[in-house]
Amino acid sequence: EMQRSLVGSEMCIRDRYFTIKQQLLFSKCNTMKMKLECLALFAVFCLPLCAQHVYDMARFGIQPGKKSNMSTRMEKALAKIRKEVKEDEAVTLRFQSGTYHFYPEGAAERTYYISNHDQDNPKRVGLALEDMKSLTIEGNGAEFIFHGQMIPVSLLRSTDCTLQNFSIDFANPHIAQVEIIKNEGEKGITFQPAPWVEYHLTKDSVFETKGEGWKLRPMSGIAFEKASRHIVYNTSDISCPTKGCSMVGKNLIYAPKWKDKRLPAGTSVAMRSWDRPTPGIFLSHNTRTTIKNVKVHYAQGMGLLAQLCDDITMDGFGVCLKGENDSRYFTTQADATHFSQCKGKITSVNGLYEGMMDDAINVHGTYLKVLQQIDAHTLKARYMHDQSWGFDWGFPGDSVQFIRSQTMELLDGKNCIECITASDKPTADGAREFIIRFSQLLPEALNEQTDFGIENLTWTPEVYFAGNTIRNNRARGSLFSTPKKTIVENNLFDHTSGTAILLCGDCNGWYETGACREVIIRHNRFINALTNMFQFTNAVISIYPEIPDLEHQVKYFHGGKSGAIQITDNEFDTFDAPILYAKSVDGLIFKQNKIKTNNAYRPFHWNQNRFLLEKVNRVEITE
Repeated sequence: EMQRSLVGSEMCIRDRYFTIKQQLLFSKCNTMKMKLECLALFAVFCLPLCAQHVYDMARFGIQPGKKSNMSTRMEKALAKIRKEVKEDEAVTLRFQSGTYHFYPEGAAERTYYISNHDQDNPKRVGLALEDMKSLTIEGNGAEFIFHGQMIPVSLLRSTDCTLQNFSIDFANPHIAQVEIIKNEGEKGITFQPAPWVEYHLTKDSVFETKGEGWKLRPMSGIAFEKASRHIVYNTSDISCPTKGCSMVGKNLIYAPKWKDKRLPAGTSVAMRSWDRPTPGIFLSHNTRTTIKNVKVHYAQGMGLLAQLCDDITMDGFGVCLKGENDSRYFTTQADATHFSQCKGKITSVNGLYEGMMDDAINVHGTYLKVLQQIDAHTLKARYMHDQSWGFDWGFPGDSVQFIRSQTMELLDGKNCIECITASDKPTADGAREFIIRFSQLLPEALNEQTDFGIENLTWTPEVYFAGNTIRNNRARGSLFSTPKKTIVENNLFDHTSGTAILLCGDCNGWYETGACREVIIRHNRFINALTNMFQFTNAVISIYPEIPDLEHQVKYFHGGKSGAIQITDNEFDTFDAPILYAKSVDGLIFKQNKIKTNNAYRPFHWNQNRFLLEKVNRVEITE
């Protein structure tokens, strides 16, 4: 009876535990029966003192194998579960294996301001998980298929939560895949949309794609080789003009103004716009989040976007195709994973990142621009980039530092936030400007007639990026901008098209912090990066902060000690010259690396230096 009471209880029984334990310790067990009873009771006390509640989602009518809309059922189920869950109760939402469909109709409606995404609201959410503790989403291999424009999964203001064993996809992606059927040079291109692409030709003869609640006129694209799935050599972002197009057969479209000799018949093109309204998974204001064996096959923004989170672990997370026989060539509209203004430790291991339209991982903070000094302790500052605003920037007690935008030089000393309030909105939700009071006096240099930024040092994470495969994607392999320790090891960077690893920092355009102080890049293999040209693509490994006035820079941006950035024991297999580019670095080591040259492509990069260094101090380079 005691065991049944303990297991079924919805509250902790600590007082009862110690009372019975004391009786057992001081009583005499004179018979074997009493001894066995003692052992049984102690076994019960070894069980968790708080209840574990498992919800079978089929109980709420959320069952696989149907094309009916699960959005309304999911929202009702989550509302019921939130009411039932006790404060200290661990909760598991268990799905059966199979396919589930979610539509915007009846889905949760939320106003979310999401870093590095389009700030249009409200947004529809398939699984809106908020204010949870010790929550586990157990997918058991479930496939979650979404329709229209939605955020598949959001997790906000939650602690010790786990997402595992499911995949995310869209029935009709907003990227339109087409195949080049005939390329007649100056006469134009004939192409065929993939079977799942919904489209029509507009009255003004433009190829327009459509879906549930959306229409797009894609005018740009990324071209993929049919067999290898590599991005076509030396094409980068291609123009796909379809004005004046016409139907010339069943599902065949002739575009006379689309002229590009680099695209032979059989080439697949991911035609796209630059919209990025919704990530696949949105994390905000969480502590200790684990994502295990989750796959995102498509999202209209990032695969995963995390902001203001403390400790995130991803094991076996993938932004990837559905295996070798997948008929698609692309995955997400932007980065596979993106971390803005997080802290603690970000871990990504055993991941597969392929076919996305930007980096596999991007870790950074956000500079605010100083607008006005109100008094000796107080400033007015602003989020500058149009896709990064509307959420908390800092909190009382956070450590900050100031930087000159033109030279990217830090002002001496750090300061501390005493209080911070939004000045253009009632709260930080939707705000772009803040009044910030600091504990110490502000630097006198802020009175100068030049631009300054503020960096929040408290919200900067450690990074461990290991055992991942990054391949066949647009732009870059990975991007790190954090002063905390960053380890990048045992990864395969296979045809990343642009730079494989970028260390950046920018207080003028993207406003993404910050300087790297301790970076270890080791035991990685790089295969034919730099087949295309994108921003910051100066070498396979590019240390490239944006510094408008490098000539007048006195201090260095990255590093700050001997061996701050170490690139060791890696293998570079390349067809072109540039291996390492570095700008404004104090403390750089490149040694014990193997460089192999192949003939897979014709060298074309403007930089024909193995090592190109600009304003670098304390550097050691040995091949």
